[in-house]
Amino acid sequence: MKKVFFLTFALFIIVTQLKAQGFEKHAPQGFDSLLANIPHGKIDTIVYDSKTVSNSRRALVYTPPGYNRKSKYPVLYLLHGIGGDEKEWYTNGKPQVIFDNLYSQGKLQPMIVVLPNGRAMKDDRATGNIMAADKVQAFANFEKDLLNDLIPFVEKKFPVYTDREHRAIAGLSMGGGQSLNFGLGNLDKFAWVGGFSSAPNTKRPEELLPNPTDAINKLKLLWISCGDNDGLIGFSERTHQYLVQHNVPHIFYIEPGVHDFKVWKNDLYMFSQLLFKPVDVSKFSQYSIVGMPASTNVRSAKYPQILPDNRVVFRIKAPEAQKVQVDLVKKYDLAKDTGGYWIATTDSVSEGFHYYSLLIDGVAIADPASETFYGMGRMASGIEIPFSGSGYYTLKDVPHGDIRIKNYYSGVTNSWRQLYIYTPPGYDANTNQKYPVLYILHGGGEDERGWATQGRTDIILDNLIADGKAKPMLVVMPDANIGAAGLSSFGENNLKMFEREMKQVVVPFVEKNYHTETNAAGRALAGLSMGGIHTLYTGVNNTDMFSYLGVFSSGWFRPLLSTIADSQYVFMKNNAAQINGNLKAFWIAMGGQEDIAYKNCQVMLQKFDELGIKHTYAEYPGGHTWPVWRNNLYNFAPLLFR
Repeated sequence: MKKVFFLTFALFIIVTQLKAQGFEKHAPQGFDSLLANIPHGKIDTIVYDSKTVSNSRRALVYTPPGYNRKSKYPVLYLLHGIGGDEKEWYTNGKPQVIFDNLYSQGKLQPMIVVLPNGRAMKDDRATGNIMAADKVQAFANFEKDLLNDLIPFVEKKFPVYTDREHRAIAGLSMGGGQSLNFGLGNLDKFAWVGGFSSAPNTKRPEELLPNPTDAINKLKLLWISCGDNDGLIGFSERTHQYLVQHNVPHIFYIEPGVHDFKVWKNDLYMFSQLLFKPVDVSKFSQYSIVGMPASTNVRSAKYPQILPDNRVVFRIKAPEAQKVQVDLVKKYDLAKDTGGYWIATTDSVSEGFHYYSLLIDGVAIADPASETFYGMGRMASGIEIPFSGSGYYTLKDVPHGDIRIKNYYSGVTNSWRQLYIYTPPGYDANTNQKYPVLYILHGGGEDERGWATQGRTDIILDNLIADGKAKPMLVVMPDANIGAAGLSSFGENNLKMFEREMKQVVVPFVEKNYHTETNAAGRALAGLSMGGIHTLYTGVNNTDMFSYLGVFSSGWFRPLLSTIADSQYVFMKNNAAQINGNLKAFWIAMGGQEDIAYKNCQVMLQKFDELGIKHTYAEYPGGHTWPVWRNNLYNFAPLLFR
């Protein structure tokens, strides 16, 4: 009883806060209570002939208060779940009460609501084994019954509009899946679509919307909602992620709750108010009450959560702490509640992967709820922020290569070292094929794991190769930390040592153990930040060994590396013709002016121009971060080995 009280109280606080913000995001108390002193609509049963089923079928129809046959009305088709029938909403959801109350407050556009039986078969009762194959198939068959039998009957019997702009479909659970399947599959019939806690019958997003542009042009509203503790939430999330990647406007509404009518009644309350009237697309990302756990959380960890507008909610238990902050792009103070939890919501965070730390009484620690990544010279937390352009590093149904971890002994360092190798799809089967190799280097404070985990190299290459945008290649990710640690001691000895490591150990090891091309035309070298400096040194000094160079967010850091830089410029001046002749691509990219290496890079590029060194320059906004470097790889790899 105590638990129920606290849950109810918490929800009351949420609703009160949202109202205070002037933006209703949840139904108020009493929204589904019958009020005697207001006009009421009417619920009737209709019977229609179904050619699909070869039988007469029943549905309920709600007509609004003041219903007038001389007026015309839009129509909402409201579908039930797998265990229900045409009466499930009426019995458990009280749509007639919810609608009457909304009409009395002037919040609802007058509409007719049809509650059909979504189980299109002769015996359509929810009896026996409701999961039997024929009964499950009947839910898919209902699409034909709906389009060819029920809608024509409603449009003949009732004074309704017959165009798609005045027709909506929504449903719960199995009916939510039907609504998405039928609505998005028939955009010439429906302009308003809502899926509440959509079930596993929901088609894969690629099947739902093979042409996202069509949806962008035709949909008035696409609503996807689910309770945050609903075991089926993954089906809603995968649809949402696909829509985000393809820039399809929609509302992704996550609310406290499970798979029950408390959630679905609230969904109907929220969804119905938006129907058949102008909607403000700019507010779509603001509706959700709670967020989705970040994909970088450890299993079952609910926080941090990412809201649809990319704000992040943190909740950490530290009852003895005096001050808790989170350092994510900038520092945020967390507020302590009475249960010892510290809570904060950040500003909207930019795309992709970011390191973050918890600061508890001034001590930086990794968040135990997050996966950890080696970065910033230590194991740190990381968070993945989804965005519309993330398709190139999203897992897809394409052939996949492998990431392999290899230990090798280095005669340069006299120690065992490790590297990661991406082999493309079909590598093991095509033993007679010689593959080109991209050697790619991480930045300072990271190691050989960086490009494999934070960088998502394998997924980026899988997708590029599948699209025919990049040639199949191996990608070798060695440990670029060598000699004295840190940029402050990053002198020419370190650069020379890594050059020897590449020439004497890494490249020979790869070419001995993998079927690769063994000439300069089949080798590329690239790196970010510190790895970019290694590329500038090893790559430029050995253009007879590497025909392609990529330098990401890097440049000769002055005054720290001025002596080395000046020496390199002398070498480049004396060998400009050879460098230009050997290199097929010298590609340099920055994360915009906010990149910490930006000014040093601009000085370097100016010097390249003076020396007549041919190069290509690109920018991708985002600063000195992994979202930028992922994009750099995405754009650099297609240039290689052509």
